[in-house]
Amino acid sequence: MGLIPGLSDEQNETRLLAKRFADEQVAPGAAQRDRQREFPKALVDQLGQLGLLGICVPSSLGGAGAGFTSAALVIEELSRVEASLAVTVSVHLSVGTQPILQFGSEEQQQRLIPPLAQGHGLAAIALTESHAGSDLGAIRTEFRDGRLHGNKQWVTNGSFAKTIVVIARDSEADGKPSAFIVERPASGLELVGTPEKMGLHASNTADLSFDGVECERLGEPGQGMRIALGVMDGGRIGIAAQATGLAQGALDLAIDWAKEREAFGAPIAKLGQIQAKIAEMSTDVEAARALYLRAAMLKDLGEPHTVEGAQAKLFASRVARFQTGEAIQVMGGAGYMTDLPAERYYRDAKITEIYEGTSEVQRLVIARALLGEAAR
Repeated sequence: MGLIPGLSDEQNETRLLAKRFADEQVAPGAAQRDRQREFPKALVDQLGQLGLLGICVPSSLGGAGAGFTSAALVIEELSRVEASLAVTVSVHLSVGTQPILQFGSEEQQQRLIPPLAQGHGLAAIALTESHAGSDLGAIRTEFRDGRLHGNKQWVTNGSFAKTIVVIARDSEADGKPSAFIVERPASGLELVGTPEKMGLHASNTADLSFDGVECERLGEPGQGMRIALGVMDGGRIGIAAQATGLAQGALDLAIDWAKEREAFGAPIAKLGQIQAKIAEMSTDVEAARALYLRAAMLKDLGEPHTVEGAQAKLFASRVARFQTGEAIQVMGGAGYMTDLPAERYYRDAKITEIYEGTSEVQRLVIARALLGEAAR
């Protein structure tokens, strides 16, 4: 894929930088990291040195100031070869760093953002609890007497994050959710588990316990729901970019395989059924990319992008889940084997329909925005 029309020279240069890094540094060890459940810390450090962990952070706070469109392009290119690394970066850039950028005080931004933007630490957000996934109103983790008490699960980057945004019920806001910042090291913050997953084996997913953990408030009391939902708009764009990258990687595999694999005395690329699959895969990938870029550009312009981000995630995640399966179908039995990355792409794709809001939630967001009170 060459230059993408409509992008600035800087955005295309950022994408090409990420592409080279993905091909040269990430791809060679991706399969081994997946098998060994190995968090790619060295690669994360390299991304920090390249300035890509602060790509959408203002230059005044130590970032590149390139905007969220550039961040989404980086996430797509990384996901094209290793979705585990892509989601690590996506969470750091979006739901990890953005709450502080959007809702933090000037002092908090000046103190906390530069180290994150320069790769000296990762960011994470702790939302989900065992009884509260999509229903944030059901959280039980509580802020009382100036400390956090409770448990969070499935925190991406949770074992390694230096800065964690926590959404908890606030005793000082009549029990309404508020947002808080926890900085490691923190007494009472304990890693209680790293659950096994179907895919994304090289990304870190952690269960955390907060036993009287000191924290600082982010935003106003009772603003936790607004903060969480506000940054999810950007997070969904990141997941849409991740899903698009997975589908693009699967398409690249299928094309190469179709050209080289022979059956009935000729490359299978001559078969009409194979040609039809490749054509559908390519069209879906381009459509998914267009949707996430539209949402990212609206975010960069400061325009509303809730519906557009939901549409991008809904469509791109469906494309990733289906078209990674189609790549395996093109490759036949070889695609099912673990010595080729097609099956890893297939396992990694499913979660894009679940986290940062399930596909069912995205449909609700879109429908209620379009139908208004008639849908409620």
